[in-house]
Amino acid sequence: MKVRLAISIASMLVSSSALAQQFLPVKSIVNARDLGGYTVKDGRVVRDGMLIRAAHLADASDKDIAYLAGIPVSKVVDFRRIEEKRGKEDLNVPGADNIVLPIDASGKAADQASKEEMKKVKRGKKFDVKKIIVYMAFNDKAKAVAREMYPTLFFNPDCQAQFAKFFRHVITTESGAVLYHCTQGKDRTGVASALLLAALGASRETIVADFDATNRVYEADVKKYSRRVRLFGGKEEEIGVVKAFLGCNTDNFVKALDRIDAEYGSLDSYLEKVLGVTPEDREILRARYLK
Repeated sequence: MKVRLAISIASMLVSSSALAQQFLPVKSIVNARDLGGYTVKDGRVVRDGMLIRAAHLADASDKDIAYLAGIPVSKVVDFRRIEEKRGKEDLNVPGADNIVLPIDASGKAADQASKEEMKKVKRGKKFDVKKIIVYMAFNDKAKAVAREMYPTLFFNPDCQAQFAKFFRHVITTESGAVLYHCTQGKDRTGVASALLLAALGASRETIVADFDATNRVYEADVKKYSRRVRLFGGKEEEIGVVKAFLGCNTDNFVKALDRIDAEYGSLDSYLEKVLGVTPEDREILRARYLK
């Protein structure tokens, strides 16, 4: 109850209109949002068109790609694993460097999906993430992954190493925007956004509101596939898997932030001690990405 109340307060403090204007005018890239416009603790504001979060670029239209090139996007960071990219490779943004930083937040939970679906993946066919999730809803290991997704992203050493590399790319970008994404632009991308906003000096309320905004994007999918899981006899625990893998479990995200506070004292301390983001690095980030 306390966690949900905190989320509601965060959403009220960061207005719906402020969040809505950050969605990019692209038709074929899901959950594409500009971090620009958020006000941080010292009163400065994140610059527009500098830090962009999104889902994959495999389905982007020519017009969408031209829009990104016109921003201009100079780096595209892809957090997806190899299996996720088969049949869904990013389209190239002219002038942008492509950076691959695979992060596994699932504990290889996809290996627990149906044998038939995984055979398709092995034959190089398109990875149907939604179909996989319906199967995973009834798998005990996948249920555990759903519960532990955000602790894994924040506390697993391999994930930490990739996020540390991500910060190096953002810090060393001298011109243009950094676009970063995973498959759906929600969990790995959401955590990356949270870490960036924290480094720039955003409040906990802003960080949580940005993370939770993804649930507006995937609300229809969560409802649709929850109904499918129920048809197979799924209960609340199984529906929880759908919510975690198709939407964002903001309650669990907040609990992970609380664990960071308990173990490191603050998210700021976590950034420095775990990801190696020094005070000097933060000054570079703020000089470039704030106005």
